[in-house]
Amino acid sequence: MKKIMFSDKFGLTEAVLSGRKTMTRRIIKLDSLEEYSVSKSYGNPEWSAIEKSIIARYARYKVGEVVSVAQSYKDCGLFDVYQAPKDTAGWTNKMFVRADLMPHRIRITNVRVERLQDISDEDCIKEGIWMAENVGFQGVSYWYPNLCNSKFKTPREAYAALIDRISGKGTFESNPYVFVYEFELIK
Repeated sequence: MKKIMFSDKFGLTEAVLSGRKTMTRRIIKLDSLEEYSVSKSYGNPEWSAIEKSIIARYARYKVGEVVSVAQSYKDCGLFDVYQAPKDTAGWTNKMFVRADLMPHRIRITNVRVERLQDISDEDCIKEGIWMAENVGFQGVSYWYPNLCNSKFKTPREAYAALIDRISGKGTFESNPYVFVYEFELIK
């Protein structure tokens, strides 16, 4: 079984477990992907075939696959029962946990390829951005955890700031190709 990690620093694991986050984008780190830069328009059979090929060859997760949501053993809450050793790397670092021991799972429901800046406002909300109405006298604003002092006017502005904080400054502006994974919480 594979595991997938979400940023705890920005509250994304919590957003997945609460059902608020149902989509994630992962940068495609392939230099050769530029050869696929045909015009992406929906219904273009050439792009559709290329997208299917990229997904089949390079996507880490496939439609229908069940994946564990990584959490440190300490954060899982179940490991007092199993007596997970507190001196193991996985006690505080979810990179070192066993996927089969994780209590929460998601099922991948869709995979597609797009440029990062193709994200819609609706997809930003599925990425865990949320709307706060009447914050102060500014009306509607959008934000994500641990960036409470910054209020954004659109979901897209908030998502751009989030992805830059997670993946490095300038990520959104560089507009890389990404895998878009849609998922549902099943456990």
